[in-house]
Amino acid sequence: MAEVRAEMVANVWKILVSEGGVVEEGDTLVILESMKMEIPVVAEDAGTVSKVHVKEGDVVQEGDLIAVIE
Repeated sequence: MAEVRAEMVANVWKILVSEGGVVEEGDTLVILESMKMEIPVVAEDAGTVSKVHVKEGDVVQEGDLIAVIE
């Protein structure tokens, strides 16, 4: 199981995966927006997205859980 966490304070701009979706290492899961910059959040491991913990428009803090990949 791999937990994907936010690396900075940002807005969740776009979610590109859904629960149950299969991802490969390096796939973009979510795009965050901070200071008018788009920051892709990528999967560090291949697997199935078991839970997405954010929704578009949410504000995440550094260390917040974004998704879980099994």
